[in-house]
Order: sequence, then structure tokens, then C-alpha cells
Amino acid sequence: MESSTQLLVNPSEEDQARAVWSACLDRIRESVNTQSFKTWFEPMVPLHLRAGKLTVQVPSQFFYDWLEEHYYTVINETIATVLGKDAYLEYSVRTDEPQIDLDYGVSPPPVPRVDRRTFPPQPNSFTMPPQPAASGGRTEPGQFQTFLNPRYTFGNFIKGDSNQLARAAASAVANNPGGTSFNPLVIYGGTGLGKTHLIQAIGNHALANGKANRVIYVSSERFTVEFVEAIQRDTTSEFASFYRSMDILIVDDIQFFAGKERTQDHFFHTFNELHQLGRQIVLSSDRPPKELKGLDDRLLSRFQWGLTSDVQPPDLETRIAILLKKSENEGISMPQDVVECIATNVTSNIRELEGCLISLMAKASLEGREISVDLAREVIKVVVGDVKSPLTIETIQRTVCDYFNIPEDLIRAKTRKQEIVNARQVAMYLAKELTNCSLKTIGLHFGGRDHSTVIHAYQSVEDQMRIDQKYQANVQQIRRRLQMLGHV
Repeated sequence: MESSTQLLVNPSEEDQARAVWSACLDRIRESVNTQSFKTWFEPMVPLHLRAGKLTVQVPSQFFYDWLEEHYYTVINETIATVLGKDAYLEYSVRTDEPQIDLDYGVSPPPVPRVDRRTFPPQPNSFTMPPQPAASGGRTEPGQFQTFLNPRYTFGNFIKGDSNQLARAAASAVANNPGGTSFNPLVIYGGTGLGKTHLIQAIGNHALANGKANRVIYVSSERFTVEFVEAIQRDTTSEFASFYRSMDILIVDDIQFFAGKERTQDHFFHTFNELHQLGRQIVLSSDRPPKELKGLDDRLLSRFQWGLTSDVQPPDLETRIAILLKKSENEGISMPQDVVECIATNVTSNIRELEGCLISLMAKASLEGREISVDLAREVIKVVVGDVKSPLTIETIQRTVCDYFNIPEDLIRAKTRKQEIVNARQVAMYLAKELTNCSLKTIGLHFGGRDHSTVIHAYQSVEDQMRIDQKYQANVQQIRRRLQMLGHV
């Protein structure tokens, strides 16, 4: 068995690791298909080799989980062959999500080491039972489970027009819990739009930056179950003391309190005490508090004391940004046309959007296929049904230029010839009408023009269509061509 020291003469630990990992990759390449090798093994980076332990870095926890589930045997056998039966592999998971400070500066957290056999517990996770806190000021951290997901941070929450106010309010609350007029902060919206991510980001940020010591995230269902158990065990006073000791209480899906009268009554008193002490309350719901049915009026009134903000389905640019961020976090390189295909066809919520991306990566790896638009369409069809061909600004430009019989490059040029200006304005009009692209994005596709130019073009076409039937017919004919191509 060739050891790492035989591969190089007096090499450094880093050189040893590179040499050994290169030898491992040569063997692994023979055992997996090309796409799987490219997707899951090429991004791994050897760090060092010490006493039979080879440490490699992987881009994300998802990456680590996938390797453990699907390639444990082939990796184990390869390490044993190259380094010996007592050798083993240690993973280092890269965690370079930014931490947001008051001035919105970025400071990277330390990188944790992840061993194949002893995966460490997640941050903010405790195993001791809840300890009641003393009344009065802010308490020291007790040994209880916060139920916060450490991956839900402001750093990996994509901000867009659809969530801008909610994101800004959440950031203000996280930096000054209980000290703003946003108390309670209620964030509402449909399923899978990022409400849970945003409200948990408040807790994670406050804990990480010393803005709060005692934070808990709990669903309304869990709160109800714990309350019922406290009644059965005659421990309701301890239950009340625990929740009323929090600096930040985060309750998800408050609509499920409906019809649970005793739970509502208990939560009412918990809400009052926390609010009077200046502690922060953060709530989420699937609709505005005033539209919730089955809740006590006095609770609904208190839910509206602070700020109520909604999150809407993300626009196209935000969906693209979400997919790019997700693929970056998972260490996967995703072609731009594939990202645009998914973002164009999956529009309802972020959960489906990210689910499509994960399914695509899995399908490509398991079937040994390249990640492509065709493969993306297969995955999307399973998730959302029939797939429309994504309508791009380039397609509109091409169709307009073909209709008016002018060279396509001129529509992006600086020329002011009337026939070119006319075609350019029609193309801008259709881009605004038929795509979700912002005015800025549309302008950039037409030679870097300003958004005000797009607005002027749109209004010009609208005005011209009202007074010129032939002009209107031309625009409608181009729209029909796009429909026949399956884009509209």
C-alpha cells in the first residue's frame, strides 16, 4: 500500500493532502459517472494530511450529506486503498455566509471542522431541559433548545421588491429587539415565501451579535402541545415562567391558534407580560391579523399594535438571485440558461424554486447527465406541470427585427433612424408587457439605455396604437408570432 509519504519527498501537509487526494480521485473517477464526478468530487479541496487523517473541504452541509448518503462506500474503500485500512477522511464544511452588523459590514465566521464519524451539533442547540428565569432584567443564557435553524440568516436571505419592507423591519428588530415601534412584528404571506427564514434570521442575528441572550422560535402548534402537556403535568406556572423569560419570542403560523381558547388565553397573558417588559415579539401568519378567524378579539388587537408587513411571491430577478445564491451555497455551478428556465417556470413560491434546483442536481448526478435546460424542463414538469418556453428579451428583439426586416444589432445601437427607433420602441414595449424583467434590465438589453427611455418607449407605443390602427395591428401580429412560438 503506497502511503502519502512515498508520494512526495518531505512534503508539507498541504502537498501531502493534494497528492493523496489526487490519487484518490483517479480511483473514484473509475467508479462513478462523469457528471457525478464533476458535480460532487471536483469541488472538494484537500487541506492537509495528519496521522492517517485526510481533511478535505466541501462547499456546504448539503454537499456533505449527499456524499455520505450516496458515495460513502466508494470513498471509504478508496481511502483504505490509498492510505491504508486505519486511515479515514475528515470533512471541513465551508460556512462563509456573511454576518450582518449594524453598519451592514461583513465579517466571516470561523470555519467548523466536520468529521465523517462525529458530525458536530448545530449552533444554538441545547440539550438540557428548560430552566425558569428570574424575573426582571435580561437573563443569562439557559440550557434550552432555541429551535433556530443556523442556516436562516440575513446573509442568505435574498432581498427583492416583494419582501423589502419585511426584510428592513426584521433587520431593525434584530439590531434593537424591543427597542423599536415594531413590537410585535407580524410578517404574513403565502406558503414558501420565506417568512420562517426571515423571522428566524432575527433570532440568529440577535444571538450572534449579543443583542439578546434568551431567544426561542416555536410554532403555534408546538406551543399548544407544550401547554397541554403542562396542564396534564400540573406545571403551567413553570411553562409560563419559561416563555415569559425570553428576550425575543418568535411564534410561527399564529393562524393555528384559531379555536384553541385556553391556549389563546395563556398566550394573551404571555404577550402582555413580554410587551410590558420591553421584550420583542415576532409573529408570522398566512394572512393579515385582521383577516384571521377564530382568534380572540383582544389578541387580534394586540397583534396590530406594532408593524404588520407582507411578503409576496418574488419577481423574476429575485427568483434568479435566489437560485444563484442557493447553488453557490451548495457549491454547485449552475448554467445561467438553466437558472433562467427554472426561475421563469416556477413562480409560486421559494420552496418549490429551491426544490427544483435540488431535484435537478440529484437527477443529473444519479442519471449521469449534464445539467441542461432540457433536463431542467423534465424536473420542472414534475413540480409544476407543463413547461412554457421562457420568453427572453433576446427572443423579443429577434422576433421584432425579423418582422420589420432590420438587422438585429441595430436595435441595440445608438442610431436614431426612424425605422430603427420604431422597432426598438415596440421591442421595449413587448418586453415590459410580456416579461417580468425590471425597467433597468430591459434598458440594459438595448445598448445600456436608461429606465426612463423604456418608460418613454412604452408610452409612445401605447399612444401610437390608440391613433393608428395599422400600427396597432403590427404590434398585435408580433405578439401572435411569439404566441405561436410557445412563448406567451
